[in-house]
Amino acid sequence: MKPHYTQSIPPEWQPMARVFTALGDIHRQRMLMLFERGERLNVGQIAAVSTLARSTVSHHLKILHEADVLHSEKIGKEVWFWINRATLEQTFGNVLDYVRNNC
Repeated sequence: MKPHYTQSIPPEWQPMARVFTALGDIHRQRMLMLFERGERLNVGQIAAVSTLARSTVSHHLKILHEADVLHSEKIGKEVWFWINRATLEQTFGNVLDYVRNNC
């Protein structure tokens, strides 16, 4: 047992909780999987292929953005989203390193 983790987690793991929370919803997982490599999508494009209302899609995109899973940029009236690959690589890399070295 590693009792030093009973009160806190390593600093590099702290931002990961938001990522896992954001990815814990099946609708957000499906939205993430819509993106082609390097592609930018707006709310309308995602809502057009979703079973969810546009406002619900916007809400889910906000959660993904706040968790740093997605980047965004407003161009004119549209907000464009794209996957923040660096955050996902860092998050899953931390988990993989832990598993490889401790399990």
